Amino acid sequence: METDVKRRIMLKGSLAVGVLGVAAGAGLLTPRVVLAAWPKEAFAAKMMPEMLQALLGSDSAQESGEIKIKAPDIAENGAVVPITVSTELAGASSIAVIAVNNPAPLVASYELGEGTEGFVSTRIKMGKSGDVVAVVKADGKLYSAKKEVKVTIGGCGG
Repeated sequence: METDVKRRIMLKGSLAVGVLGVAAGAGLLTPRVVLAAWPKEAFAAKMMPEMLQALLGSDSAQESGEIKIKAPDIAENGAVVPITVSTELAGASSIAVIAVNNPAPLVASYELGEGTEGFVSTRIKMGKSGDVVAVVKADGKLYSAKKEVKVTIGGCGG
């Protein structure tokens, strides 16, 4: 009796997996909406002004003391540089992290939901020493802060 129940469960599971496999193979289970769009032009830009224009709609940002960047003064390995950006700016809607001397300066871009704390933490690659810039969009305006990071071993093939 117990063997029959196990056999039925096995057959039902096999049938379900088979049906899902056929549906996926036929293209019936493809996503209808792209969940994560990325700003291709901004990541491909070589200069900071054109990158800011493509990403945030303006090519300049005013410096702000309300943005804090926590990063090492000297990074032993440019392949893994820990960066933390926080802001107290009201209405912050996005945070971008930029390594000015990288071949492609835009390292990361984060869209913040309404009511989200202005805080991101990540690890970035830096090809050589230079400024790490955080650009925060708040209430339609761009604000920035920068911190110099010296890299002893480059992370972008250096």
